[in-house]
Amino acid sequence: MVYKLKHAMAGLIAAGWTGTGMAAYRTDMQEPQTELARRVLGIHEMMLYICIVIFIAVFAVMFYSIYKHRKAAGHKAANFHENATVEIVWTVIPVLILIGMAWPATRVVLAQKDTRSEDLTIKITGYQWKWGYDYLQDGVSFYSSLATPRKQIEDFHGNAASKGEHYLLEVDNPLVVPAGKKVRLLLTANDVIHSWWVPAFAVKQDAIPGFVRDTWFKAEKPGIYRGQCTELCGKDHGFMPIVVEVKSQAEYAAWMDEQKKKAAANRDDPNKQWSLPELLAKGEQVYKANCIACHQENGKGIPGTFPALDGSKIAQGPVADHLHLVLNGKNAMPKWAQLSDSELAAVITYERNSWGNKAGDLLQPAAVKAARGK
Repeated sequence: MVYKLKHAMAGLIAAGWTGTGMAAYRTDMQEPQTELARRVLGIHEMMLYICIVIFIAVFAVMFYSIYKHRKAAGHKAANFHENATVEIVWTVIPVLILIGMAWPATRVVLAQKDTRSEDLTIKITGYQWKWGYDYLQDGVSFYSSLATPRKQIEDFHGNAASKGEHYLLEVDNPLVVPAGKKVRLLLTANDVIHSWWVPAFAVKQDAIPGFVRDTWFKAEKPGIYRGQCTELCGKDHGFMPIVVEVKSQAEYAAWMDEQKKKAAANRDDPNKQWSLPELLAKGEQVYKANCIACHQENGKGIPGTFPALDGSKIAQGPVADHLHLVLNGKNAMPKWAQLSDSELAAVITYERNSWGNKAGDLLQPAAVKAARGK
């Protein structure tokens, strides 16, 4: 924390407190990119102005009364109790103010919940610590994970490559949607509570295990918009960004066709027999995308928090026990049943034959498929 604070202060000093230097330290809301977001911003500003007026009026009357009726000017405290007129006035006026604030706010809240007449429905699932996106009408699905390299994140001595503009806000697979279309989002979670938040769209919805919540947005123009998980969801909560890429309708159609071709080409075949080198190569990719945050690149884990895989009894014991643990989870480790049969077979094989582990065996996707049914 001290290291980050020192560098932030150094950046301010180097910028000379200029407008350019302070641009990264804005405290205002992001520019709204949807009609609903503009209404939300309008409600926010209206509430702020009302509060400012009330603040000025109340304190003006208070300070005027203190000064005008002070003892030094010869005034004596009045001795009276109850005044029906005053009590009615100071009850009716706040009620009218609250009604004036609540009416437009309620209309905006109801509009936020109106997910009818959607053009596209996407299911979003929160995982520790990434997002899963399923385009329900098109049969396309993928995961979206932080793209910032771990070596750059853990560069405590400043030896890694310089951090870019979107450090910790970059992902490998952004959510892609068409401009001008109403997108309905169905949100849930696989493990703990997450929260999907993109401020430019005025969208913030909790993703709760065992429940499906919905919300929507309608982006008006192409661009890239960023957000984050805003529910404290565990160790890597701060490394769970959201990126939404809005494309023109023609570009979106071309992108969707490409995704469908990729999905068909990569469709999981549980009957395929993999060789050990093939499983190790694929398993390394799966491990880096899903397991490295807790168990580390070297398999040593985080002492006292997440166990090591290098030399563990699980990775060197019966493969059936290893598969059962990965499928069903245990304690802080979530279930990984959302991975495909081939991905699970590959990552388990990789864990059993990497670092100091030399089990020499391999797990085929067919065995994973059979284990799911037990």
